[in-house]
Parts: sequence; structure tokens; C-alpha cells
Amino acid sequence: MISVADTPYYHITSRCVRRAFLCGVDHYSGRSYGHRRQWVVDRIRLLSSLFAIDVCAYAIMSNHYHLALKVCPKQLDGLSEDDIMERWCALFKGPLLVQNYRNGEDLQPFERAAVSEIVDVWRKRLSSVSWFMRCLNQPIARQANREDGCTGKFWESRFNSHALKSEEALLSCMAYVDLNPVRAGIADIPGTSSFTSIKERLDAEITLQDAIDDQTASGDILDFRSPLKPLLHFENGGSAKRQTGIPFGFKEYLALIDWTGRSLRSDKHGHIENSLPPILARLRITPEQWRSNTTQFEAIHRRRFNREVPRLNTG
Repeated sequence: MISVADTPYYHITSRCVRRAFLCGVDHYSGRSYGHRRQWVVDRIRLLSSLFAIDVCAYAIMSNHYHLALKVCPKQLDGLSEDDIMERWCALFKGPLLVQNYRNGEDLQPFERAAVSEIVDVWRKRLSSVSWFMRCLNQPIARQANREDGCTGKFWESRFNSHALKSEEALLSCMAYVDLNPVRAGIADIPGTSSFTSIKERLDAEITLQDAIDDQTASGDILDFRSPLKPLLHFENGGSAKRQTGIPFGFKEYLALIDWTGRSLRSDKHGHIENSLPPILARLRITPEQWRSNTTQFEAIHRRRFNREVPRLNTG
């Protein structure tokens, strides 16, 4: 499911199994669970700061959420064993041997070697989408179950993953994710789409202390005081250098999101063809193809999963 050698970019979805919904309104009882959306956003941003995984886009809906992730294992190359332990132990206590080492106790050579072996395993896990999703979904499920006063399964499955093997796939995925509330009729424009990456990029409002307070209140282990990693940055495409960010210009992307958002509205359809964003022309994507991509993304790219396409620059 995950092969960084093929592409570092992946579209991840996770869906709630219960009628009570993840973050929506239970129409049977009338109770709203909208406050849970912030749980998910805070957890995503915290985990991105701990893992070698960047967030390109996200959208938290009423009974599911979408993520567009970039796996970046090279981010861990320069970290010492102590750095890896600090990150992992912000989420888990770790075995007693590691706790003794971190408390400054003297260890026998074989014990110190065992610590190194444990840290090597943690280093690999910190660039694993599976572990990222485990650390995201399990605490949310526990917190929701405590609030609901019940036990049992909260998520429909572990998660679904689609590889994004081309610039077209990455771009259409991000637009699909950012415009999910617009397509669902929850928001009129991307700027009012709460709990989405596009609104966060426009508002630029998130603080480390907010995430720390929320995670601590939930009872989860948290002892990581470095600044939160921002959403993955945009870079202008067409550069000869290796890309480290999203291979598009941010202004280009905003223009595309605005154009697409208006084209998805029935009262605006057919009135904006002359303002086709240059980014689509550069990627040779027709308006009809783009609309199909951004309204049927999951179905289209599930069919294309095994098709060979040009690989992205994976810097």
C-alpha cells in the first residue's frame, strides 16, 4: 500500500462506523459532536510534527476525514538516538530499559545496545503511515468512547490509502480534499470551509499551546515542546532543483481552488471557462477532465491504482 520508492504522496481516508457520527449532528438525539473536529485537527498537526510525514491537505467531515500526506523519511537522517526517543516517548512511555536510560541511569553495554536496537525500530516507525494512522485513530476512538460512555469499534476500518503517482493525481487529490465541504453543501466557498487545510492556509491560525492543552485534557501522553510543523509549503513547479514541497505555486493553487469551487456550483456552471487557471494548461488537463477528477477522485484513482504513470520528483 505504501512504497516511497514509487511516490511519497498518499491520499488517506478514515470513516466512522457508528450512527453517532465522528463530528456531525445525531439526528436521532439532536446532539452535536462538532467539537470533535478540533480533536482530529490538533492530533494531525501534532503527529506531523513528531513523524517524518508532512500534511499537504486535510478535511474533517461529519463521519469521515481526508488526508493528503507526504512521507519524508530523510527528515530523520540527522536526528540522534535521543531525538528519536524524545519524539516517540511523547506518544508512548516506552519500555523500562529506555525509561532508565532517559533518567540517566548507568546501563550495562548489552543494555545500551538493546536501547539502540529499540531506537532503530522507532526511527522506522516515525516514517510509517500505518503508525501515523494508528497514533491518530486510536486516541480519537478512545476519547469518543469515553465521551459516549460506551466501548467497541469506532472506525470502519484501519484506513484506506491511494498512492498519488503524478502531479495531476496530487493536485486533483488536494483540490478534492479542500473542496469536500463545498461539494457537500456545508460551505459556500473554501474560505468558510472550517477544519480544512485550505482555510488554515488562508487564516494561518494554529498554535502549539492550543494543541498541547487539548491533547493533555484528553488524558493522552504528551511531552513534546518543539514548535508545530506547518502544513507542507508550496513551491513553484518547473524548477530544475529537487522539490521539497508541493510542486505548485500557492497563488496558482488558490486561483484553481476558487475556479473549481465556483464550477461545482450549479448556479455558476458554464460562466467561468474563459478564466481557466494556467496550472491546468501547464499540466494539459481539460476543464471536463478536471471537473471529473475533483468530483469523482476516489473512484477514478482507485481504478488507476496499478497503472504506470510518470513519477513525481521525490526530493
